[in-house]
Amino acid sequence: MGSSDISSWKVTQVGVVVKDVKQVAERLALLGIGPFQEMKLPPDRKELFRGKPALADAKILTATLGGTQLELVQPLARESPHREYLETKGEGIQHIMVTVDDIEKEIKRLTDKGCTLLLDIRMPGGMHGAYIDLHAGGIIVEMFEKKPD
Repeated sequence: MGSSDISSWKVTQVGVVVKDVKQVAERLALLGIGPFQEMKLPPDRKELFRGKPALADAKILTATLGGTQLELVQPLARESPHREYLETKGEGIQHIMVTVDDIEKEIKRLTDKGCTLLLDIRMPGGMHGAYIDLHAGGIIVEMFEKKPD
């Protein structure tokens, strides 16, 4: 049923879109989850949302949960995969993040199979990321290429 194409993927993060990161982080802290730290995205990154230039600005808080990063995302940008998710589905798990060996190859492989590239991210220093809608159960995968050892 499956394919070994994803055998090198490593899940590193679960992303949750929320209306208010502070409120959610405070509630999770009461449950023993945290501490949360603010993540700042580089302002000089380049992003394409659905093929058009845009910055998916958001308030982001992260914590480690069982060896995986839990990311709370409060969309600020008018147009972003996070805003789109919040407006169409409400709060909830929006993506899982994986690292891959060759992101260009993975994007092509998935889009050739009918998946949609939602967000293409180019970070300063050459790091490349992407949000891809798998069109399967509402699953969105955020991927970044593994850093060389």
